[in-house]
Amino acid sequence: MKLKRLAAVFVASVLLTGGVVHATGLDEIPADVAQRLYSKDLLDPAQPVGLSAYRDWKPKKGPPWTIGYASSYAGNTWRAAAMDRLQNEIIPKWKKLGLIKEVIITQSNLKDATQIQQMRQLVDQGVDAIIVCCSNPTALNQTIKYAYDKGVPTFSFTGYLTSPYAVNSSVNYQVGGRDLGLWMGEQIGKKGNVLVVQGIPGTSGSDSQDRGIKSGLATFPDVKVVGDVAGMWTDQVAQAEVQKWLSTHPGQLDGVVVQSAAELGVLRALKQSGRKMVPVAIGGEVGALCYWRKNPQFISAAIQLWPPGDDIELAWNIMMRTLEGQGPKIQSVLVDAVKFTIEDVNKIVPANCSEDSDKWVNVGTSKWGSSAAYLDKFFLRPGDPEKFKH
Repeated sequence: MKLKRLAAVFVASVLLTGGVVHATGLDEIPADVAQRLYSKDLLDPAQPVGLSAYRDWKPKKGPPWTIGYASSYAGNTWRAAAMDRLQNEIIPKWKKLGLIKEVIITQSNLKDATQIQQMRQLVDQGVDAIIVCCSNPTALNQTIKYAYDKGVPTFSFTGYLTSPYAVNSSVNYQVGGRDLGLWMGEQIGKKGNVLVVQGIPGTSGSDSQDRGIKSGLATFPDVKVVGDVAGMWTDQVAQAEVQKWLSTHPGQLDGVVVQSAAELGVLRALKQSGRKMVPVAIGGEVGALCYWRKNPQFISAAIQLWPPGDDIELAWNIMMRTLEGQGPKIQSVLVDAVKFTIEDVNKIVPANCSEDSDKWVNVGTSKWGSSAAYLDKFFLRPGDPEKFKH
């Protein structure tokens, strides 16, 4: 089955590039980037890294363009932070540049059928490109092909879509998850019981991270995963699920690895349980980072896998470059996670911070793959997207 899938990807890549055969497309990006982020031993096996369908693609018309954002969920702080960057910074900036007319936003509340319908409506309304986030990796494929046939490319951020007609951008979640698992194993002295809190099962970002986390933990023979719950990337859900688990599992617990956008909920559940505080994986939630700032011996590091504002801006910049005909080389643009020390947190989070804050820390686009120098590596005809002449 694996050989058949690889053969299908190869044939599709050849067809999409007019019969011109390239080894993988990865041979066109710098070797250090390919080795660090695209090694087959480190990638989610379903992560699309073949030749992009948009290497020689041109939009059906010039700017100003209308963009559709088919959001799949609005129920957590991460999505709110991404939306804030989009509406208050990205859209005004690109409208001022004269390259964007408007952005039409829809919400499907984790219902694939609704998202599919909304995406088709966006295409039929005449949008020039669609952005999606954190969606089911296969459910949207027919709709993405429908959009492609109408001249509308689809861009996915914070997770991948398996359609050859999508362009994906994110951290390498399997690598990031493994980093979390390895960190936790070291944090608890290479032995002990660990609870794993997933994100939204069935989404590529959650499943890739979960696979990586458990791979990292498995390298320690004396570390045992004693529980596995779904926090849905939402603090309230994670708090309830962890409280429920703690109440029915009175045994020893030595650490919790949680996918970010739920660590604050895990901390609250532990506090309310009356148990001693154990190490908890922290990403970018300010409230959780504030707890660490006030308790500097709590953990040794935090790993930011998805700064919301930077993630959506990364996808946006890739989309704009593609609309301008720069030609993405491969299907997925991957970036590195960013690790925080307590010294970093002391600079980022003020001393009078609130442990209840639902805000997020972004690392800045220059550190998150949106710098011109980094993105240039992934395009055949790179150029500053903000200086596009039309």
